[in-house]
Amino acid sequence: MKFNSGSVFCCRTRLHELFLQIEKEFEVLYMENLNLQEKVDTLNEKLERESFIGDKQSYDFTDFDNSSSKGLSKQKSATGSGSQKVKTAHKLKAQTSKIVSSFKGPTVSCCLVREYSGHKDGIWEVAVARPGQPIIGTAAADHTACIWSIETGRRLLQYQGHLGSVNSIRFHPSRDLVLTASGDQTAHVWQAVVTWDQPKGHSSEEDIDLCEKDEYEDEVAVSEGTPSLRTPVCEFTGHTGVVMAADWLPGGDQVITASWDRTASLYDVETREMLQSLSGHDQELTHTSSHPTQRLVVTSSRDSTFRLWDFREPIHSVSVFQGHTETVTCAVFTREDKVVSGSDDRSVKVWDLRNMRSSLATIRSDSAANRLAVSNTGVVAIPHDNRQVRLFDLGGQRIARLPRTSRQGHRRMVSCVAWGDDSANLSCNFFSCGFDRLILGWSVNTCLKDS
Repeated sequence: MKFNSGSVFCCRTRLHELFLQIEKEFEVLYMENLNLQEKVDTLNEKLERESFIGDKQSYDFTDFDNSSSKGLSKQKSATGSGSQKVKTAHKLKAQTSKIVSSFKGPTVSCCLVREYSGHKDGIWEVAVARPGQPIIGTAAADHTACIWSIETGRRLLQYQGHLGSVNSIRFHPSRDLVLTASGDQTAHVWQAVVTWDQPKGHSSEEDIDLCEKDEYEDEVAVSEGTPSLRTPVCEFTGHTGVVMAADWLPGGDQVITASWDRTASLYDVETREMLQSLSGHDQELTHTSSHPTQRLVVTSSRDSTFRLWDFREPIHSVSVFQGHTETVTCAVFTREDKVVSGSDDRSVKVWDLRNMRSSLATIRSDSAANRLAVSNTGVVAIPHDNRQVRLFDLGGQRIARLPRTSRQGHRRMVSCVAWGDDSANLSCNFFSCGFDRLILGWSVNTCLKDS
């Protein structure tokens, strides 16, 4: 059966028109869904506030009655003098004031300061550079990683060396190097020396002695007004599946990677050699993170567990943390000896490294938790599939929810959050990114109540 070119063209045009119509109808449905979700979120917030106020009032009046009865009994047993009645009244007032003050939560202010835009697909991760470097980095599904100025919002450098989605990004603890993991089954280390006016690439070997180079040549081009870099300083290979995350170990002389091939790998940065392949997870790995000061690593997996790998001794040890019922999307260390894990089972758990049998606290929500972050002061920021970002303390108590309306906040899934350096006096100290292709910079000030 033969078709002439005219009929083929007509069919192709008709199909194109139908697909456009489907796309428009989908957008309409999506906007209606967004509006309904806005109403649901507003009602939920109202219910939470009313519930909190009701609990507070009932508690206050109950304790007030108890205090009153105690005060009256004291008055009956007293001599009945006016001075003792006044003393009892002052005690009663002090007790009730103490009760009410115990309900005063942390002082929180959350304000959206800046948007960073330029990626052409969803953003998987945002990371903040070491103190003194007012820049952030992002990893996106558009096969690029970018460096941004926190204060100006300008994209300073774009890395285009990966052949697949860039799934994670981490800054070196002391050097101008960046580590990225990709769907092309590799992890790259690349140079990220920037000035606030013009990024500059690397033209010598003096600052990258961590990595031996074989005929390394700097390739900094300009793409759409942003300098771009295509050549990595180091490339780590060996995985047979997507590399979902990579991180520096303390000191930055080794890196850890986590892959869909169900293994994690430990590499030496200078020699680029794989030192160890870490197996044990039953399904794909989703995330990895290292301790800020000790040679400890956690890996998360779709097998509903995360593992703690201890490299402080020549022969490493491993501990398995079980407690989630679905994919563990991430696990990160706190400044203390704790780990915080998030999962698709809509829960976040706080664990003590010295006792892995049960969690110290469990935070439950109405949506899956993605790549969370813990501040130096112990505030857990949780990004959700439902576009919300919520803040909790390490005891599981809710602190706040970042404001989100039709005019501000994320419009798609929030995939990752990161805390900045509070001591730097920058306009933004908290960052979120998502599949709306946006990075948002926030000013978040929390004053946690002393326990």
